[in-house]
Amino acid sequence: MNILILGDVYGRPGRTILKEQLPQLIAAHGIDFTIINGENASGGNGLSTKNAKELLNLPIDVITMGNHVWQQKELLETIADFPQIIRPLNYPEPCPGKGYAVFNCQLKNGSHKKICVANLSGQVFMPNLDCPFNRIAPLKEALKAAADLIIIDFHAEATSEKIAFGYFLDGWATAVYGTHTHVQTADERILAGGTAYITDIGMTGPLDGVIGVERQIIIDTMLTKRPSRFVTATGKVQINGIILAIDEIENKVTKITRLYQTY
Repeated sequence: MNILILGDVYGRPGRTILKEQLPQLIAAHGIDFTIINGENASGGNGLSTKNAKELLNLPIDVITMGNHVWQQKELLETIADFPQIIRPLNYPEPCPGKGYAVFNCQLKNGSHKKICVANLSGQVFMPNLDCPFNRIAPLKEALKAAADLIIIDFHAEATSEKIAFGYFLDGWATAVYGTHTHVQTADERILAGGTAYITDIGMTGPLDGVIGVERQIIIDTMLTKRPSRFVTATGKVQINGIILAIDEIENKVTKITRLYQTY
């Protein structure tokens, strides 16, 4: 089976390119299950209810989030209406939404796989949530019993923390991938214990800006040290992510492939 995972969808350009290209990508790569990160999908800052519905009308099975999950305040009230949306598990409880869920995936041969998707946020240079290591550890046994595959979106800034988290879950998780920096890394691999890993899968949205924002705004801010209102960049767009090829008998990744396309 093949799982498609796409990096942080940024604003209208990210949503538009998914509408135009996602069906073709799924057909071309024989995709059985699709995950996207949607925490920047509404103006680069959170996910509105309207945009959540728009994205879930596409062939998308799960939307993971990150540190901007509550920037669109309405999602605090509406996230419960979307079982496909997974927010960082390590927010202090009680908290709206879910940090993980198990989804049923029907394969082309008629068989089914139970896929657990979890989302956690890092602590280094990030909002001070609960420790992601300590938050996931007590759930290992239960999640392994509940699902055939365990996919982890680790939304974090520091490469060191991401790499450490990958090793921490090696042999337990099917895949651990990083999001948040919007810049795809070239370190995709299968770790010694069998877990597929990459530090960051990149972003889906503007190519010619600075991680999604009009570049001159960021340049001026860096030159003047004065804040400016961020505006989503225009021009070329990109789709970044990974494709996981999984052995259906062993439930292990046999290949992790980076996806990087521009339009």
